[in-house]
Amino acid sequence: MPSKKPGRAAAKRAPAKSGPSKGFTAEERAAMREHVRELKAAAAGADGEAQVLAKIEAMTEPDRSMARRVHAIVRAAAPGLTPRLWYGMPAYANDGNVVCFFQDARKFKSRYATLGFSDKARLDDGAMWPTGFALKKLTAAEEARITALVRKAVG
Repeated sequence: MPSKKPGRAAAKRAPAKSGPSKGFTAEERAAMREHVRELKAAAAGADGEAQVLAKIEAMTEPDRSMARRVHAIVRAAAPGLTPRLWYGMPAYANDGNVVCFFQDARKFKSRYATLGFSDKARLDDGAMWPTGFALKKLTAAEEARITALVRKAVG
């Protein structure tokens, strides 16, 4: 019978937790799994534009229409950005780094879609600036603002 090593206590198993998890939500875990699939697809040479357009078509209205329009605006304002998926969201990257993305409301059970910008976006304005914008609908004014933000982001 093997003897126990001195000074080493046996590891005790923590009791099972009850109640809701304080970790990631189901939506967050799904987004992380989706990101792993996206990385594998990108490594295999998947077409980012086709993936983004398919993701947009899978959205529900009114987000689908807004995402289509945001896609067209980003492609026109910054043709050098490469469309790709990022955590299951349509995104636009510069040299592999995501600059901006569109998050539909259903993604994280939000009441509005979001146009977001990463830290790679050149939106710096003093010591504080917005990096996410709620979208309920797109009018000519919002489209012009998105165009200006995307152009500034790629600076």
